[in-house]
Amino acid sequence: MFLTISTTGTPERPATDLGFLLHKHPDKAQAFSTSHGVAHVLYPEASVERCTAALLLEIDPVALVRRGKGKGRGGAPDAALAQYVNDRPYAASSLLAVALSTVFKSALRGVCKALPERAAEPLPLRIEVPAVPARGGAELVGSLFGPLGWTTVDARPVALDEAFPAWGESRYVQLVLEGELRLADALRQLYVLLPVLDDAKHYWVAPDEVEKLLRAGEGWLADHPERQLITSRYLSRRWGLTKEATNRLELVRLAEADDIDVEAIDNAVEDPAPEADDAPAETAGSAETPTTAERTVSLAEQRRDAILTALRDAGAASVLDLGCGQGQLVQALLKDVRFTKVVGADVSVRALTVAARRLKVERMSERQAERVRLMQSSLTYTDKRLKGHDAAVLSEVIEHVDLPRLPALEYAVFGTARPATVVVTTPNVEYNVRWETLPAGHVRHRDHRFEWTRAEFRAWAEKVALRHGYAVRYVPVGPDDPEVGPPTQMAVFTVTGTEKPAKTTRPAETATTTTTTTTTTVKEEKAA
Repeated sequence: MFLTISTTGTPERPATDLGFLLHKHPDKAQAFSTSHGVAHVLYPEASVERCTAALLLEIDPVALVRRGKGKGRGGAPDAALAQYVNDRPYAASSLLAVALSTVFKSALRGVCKALPERAAEPLPLRIEVPAVPARGGAELVGSLFGPLGWTTVDARPVALDEAFPAWGESRYVQLVLEGELRLADALRQLYVLLPVLDDAKHYWVAPDEVEKLLRAGEGWLADHPERQLITSRYLSRRWGLTKEATNRLELVRLAEADDIDVEAIDNAVEDPAPEADDAPAETAGSAETPTTAERTVSLAEQRRDAILTALRDAGAASVLDLGCGQGQLVQALLKDVRFTKVVGADVSVRALTVAARRLKVERMSERQAERVRLMQSSLTYTDKRLKGHDAAVLSEVIEHVDLPRLPALEYAVFGTARPATVVVTTPNVEYNVRWETLPAGHVRHRDHRFEWTRAEFRAWAEKVALRHGYAVRYVPVGPDDPEVGPPTQMAVFTVTGTEKPAKTTRPAETATTTTTTTTTTVKEEKAA
């Protein structure tokens, strides 16, 4: 198994700087033990003008068999069929990816104390891998490496036998990559994409593989057009791990789009500690203290009371809290024995962690623990786990979703999950003039994509109800101002069984929504 990395240079910036970046001296041939053999690093050429580092991995077939007991736990599919005669010694696979991460660990991180400026800048690179198993052919190789900044992606199919051209091509390609990239970026791409092309791993894929993927994919994977295929193959098609990685990569993509930290997107949990009124979608001092009246009960508490009343009136026993945030509503639901099953769902892992602590899940009695479940789920994707419940609540959630993504949320909740009752609350933008500390034209929370007037909210709700076979009524929450209405508007949807034909419920055909008076930059869904 063989790989070479070459670069060119000048007297001012010699090519032999590659040795500093890889932390391997060009004048030495070095050997490193790995779990399945020995990795050798040597330099076939090392001059001011051109330098090439080679990684040669000698596979120990006996060690491979002993550590991998067939497909799914250490062995590639081919090794399961022929343990001692297979392509693992020469075809670049996850074995070579692991050797890369072991031998060039510091280079993968972009760390070079001797030449930090060289590590941070693009280099003219040429990477050659003589034999890469490509399940998907040369076309797939191009679609994986093409969007990553390489000027040349040459994947030449290897013939089964050059003496017998009629036999056709093998599933292997000879790969050559050329372009100007940071060395760390190039190595991380290879670390992820070599096992993706092989579509097999020689070791058991554990949950920590998600973290490895996110680290290696930093800066390029979140926006890659083949992100779903890469994630699925890298995680050996383990559905739960793939979904977790996809959701977290989506948060990374949103953060990169706005040039902010992921924590600013994954903000269902506010820093510092939660506000006094426990309102996960609004912050203290911004929109919770109106000038027209002094309340002893916060708006967040009034909102929860209104939701609980609507659920009791509907006779719901099994309730979904979609976009549950830190679990305040879940906690309130569990205090009422009428609600026998409570599910809190959120895209934010941080929020679910805080919710679990709030609910003291680990210390619950067995009977109480059977009533509650917390799970990660993105509300703009259908999720079969959301089916079969009496009611669903979207409390201060829809305004965190970009308008073009609302039809997807609508379809996932009303079209697919389809509970008998759906309760939706959202801010009333008309009431914002009553907030003393809220500047004119600003939304109540920095993550709100829009805030609707009462007419806009009702227009949206009526369309949703008509499309999916629901009746809808409206309930004011908080003081109902005669001029601008209540601070929170609530819609209670009740299924009627008169849903329109399925073709009208697809997200692509329900993409038209009421225009709003207040919008923010376009992002994907974030349920806080």
